[in-house]
Amino acid sequence: MRIAPAALTLCAILAGPTPAALAQDTSDTPDTPDLTSEDARIAYALGMNIGMNLMSQGLLEDLDPALFLAGVSDSMAGDFSLGMDEMIAALEIFQQRQQEAMERELAESQAAAAETLAMGQAFLDENGERDAVVTLDSGLQYEVLGTGPEGASPAAADAVLAHYHGTLIDGSIFDSSVDRGEPAQFALSQVIPGWTEALQLMRVGDEWRLFIPPDLAYGESSPSPAIPPNSVLIFDVELLEIIAD
Repeated sequence: MRIAPAALTLCAILAGPTPAALAQDTSDTPDTPDLTSEDARIAYALGMNIGMNLMSQGLLEDLDPALFLAGVSDSMAGDFSLGMDEMIAALEIFQQRQQEAMERELAESQAAAAETLAMGQAFLDENGERDAVVTLDSGLQYEVLGTGPEGASPAAADAVLAHYHGTLIDGSIFDSSVDRGEPAQFALSQVIPGWTEALQLMRVGDEWRLFIPPDLAYGESSPSPAIPPNSVLIFDVELLEIIAD
């Protein structure tokens, strides 16, 4: 597969630099360029933007930056040390390396997801043996921590006000309205299936601990790096109020 000579630069020009990189102060270095003119600042900004984006994508991690800059300089001067066929062959090798790295990363990710799934199922199997735990036909498990007064349960079309504290099976906290000090309001139709099912069984004032299998949570997808794919989620939920549709 042939790669256009400008492919590695044009894709990076329009992406904005990161605040952390912009914060780097180079004013005291001996090689600071003269950027007093508008054209000088434009030229430097274009080079800075391209370099930052290539670095952020990891494209220059294992390459000699001096040779990269030499290639840029030579292309602007029209005086090349590689022929066009040699350049294309080198870029094809680079592309192949990137593809192989992506495939390795995907394989590692799939292996980790499979391990998380197996660990989660083992946890649920053992947890379901406890007398205090109720396992529903869907696979959802819950444990009653406290009960409120007799009353109605929310319907699927309702919204609720609730406090919650979410952890993984290793105890890692990934989200908590309790820690934020403010309960959350949400519609039952807009949350993960495990929540939708459990909350319709609860009454105002009830506090339950939910053990939610991956297929009733986020499955292989993840809304946050704090939640690995195929994770079992544990929530302590206190239902505070039903907000009828």
